[in-house]
Amino acid sequence: MDIRFFETLESTNQYCKLLDLNKTEEFTVIWAQNQPQGKGQFGNRWESQPGMNLTFSIILHPHWLAVSKQFQLSKALSLGITDWLKTQLPPKSPIAIKWPNDIYIGNKKICGILIENHLSQNDFHCAICGIGININQTTFSDWIPNPTSAKQILEKELPLEQALHKLLKCLQIRYLQVQHNEEQISSDYLELLYQREEQHPYIYNGNRIEAIIKGVDAFGHLLLTDRHGHELVCSMKEIKFLICSASPSQSYTPQ
Repeated sequence: MDIRFFETLESTNQYCKLLDLNKTEEFTVIWAQNQPQGKGQFGNRWESQPGMNLTFSIILHPHWLAVSKQFQLSKALSLGITDWLKTQLPPKSPIAIKWPNDIYIGNKKICGILIENHLSQNDFHCAICGIGININQTTFSDWIPNPTSAKQILEKELPLEQALHKLLKCLQIRYLQVQHNEEQISSDYLELLYQREEQHPYIYNGNRIEAIIKGVDAFGHLLLTDRHGHELVCSMKEIKFLICSASPSQSYTPQ
């Protein structure tokens, strides 16, 4: 494993794109203490105070994985992070994976993942996997709707370098599992899927609906059943979660 440390990079994913990816070692890690232009899904900004959290990217070369199964990578990385969190947080902490790959503790987000797959026709060239985990940060900007961190939960700081090495081991184990036991990856992901088998409000194609998450198909689409029994197959652009706030009015925020 090649871990490259930087005090500051605008974006670890963007830095990876400047490398000769054909010559980059499998599981190369680009770790930045400060990442002022970190990105999440759909170009959303990822806020992280310098030196407080883990913000890094991993370069993978899953040539053995069919393009049609690329969502297995998302499952594996999500599970690697939840595996690590289970070793750090109190027992029975409500750890969940909010589709497709945000990590939640209860209704609060602790981690985001941005995977950029580089495909060549029907072959997997490489994947650049950006990960941001809130570790020791305790104050967040008002525009971030529902953040949490390990320190807020544990009421103590975690050493970042030690946390990174332990986390990477968990990620490696799950990444290798994709090659040998896809069924276990899918089963474990489904078990941790946020709001599964619960009725909740969502925004589907611009309309508010009540639905139950049933699972995820082989291509990574979210499967829901609405209150009328209609089955919905949703891409990321079609569905938005409505996360209940803790306010007395019980307002909902689109996620």
